[in-house]
Amino acid sequence: MFTHSIPALFSAREAAEIIRLAEEAQSTAGGLVGGLHHHNIRRAEISWLDDTGTAAWVMERVVTAVAKANREHFDFAITDFSERLQVASYDESIAGHYDWHSDIGDGPIAQRRKLTIVAQLSDPCGYAGGELEINLGGAVQAAERGTGDATLFASFMLHRVVPVTRGRRHSLTCWCHGPAFR
Repeated sequence: MFTHSIPALFSAREAAEIIRLAEEAQSTAGGLVGGLHHHNIRRAEISWLDDTGTAAWVMERVVTAVAKANREHFDFAITDFSERLQVASYDESIAGHYDWHSDIGDGPIAQRRKLTIVAQLSDPCGYAGGELEINLGGAVQAAERGTGDATLFASFMLHRVVPVTRGRRHSLTCWCHGPAFR
């Protein structure tokens, strides 16, 4: 199994608070692994949360959920969380999206990614399009869209966010790190 759903990781109130924290942080155009920008591949604004300060409670919730799901479903060697929490905003005004990609890259941190967790922060009635899709060997699976629901998947899995056609979608992403896959 390479994906796992975690219903209601955050309540609607908590999801709104995470969005508020992201809006207080400085946002930048979302890039690709290695810092490259290619708007045909990714159009999103991203913010990095202070996961040892104002967003420590968010990180604690993520770490607890990942530890449990990893024990029960993945059994990957997870040793740390080397990257801060990222909130992405995909807006209809720019056809916000992120084309097919994997989260494992060439950088010293990105090459250690083992699991990716993405939590839905927006009310699904507030936008159209924007589905997180994961490619399971040719079969595409859409992630749950409920506010606060999370999807955990192996970082080597191809996935995408389809273009937002109405409104704005916010999501929280965290990567879990460990030794190279063998």
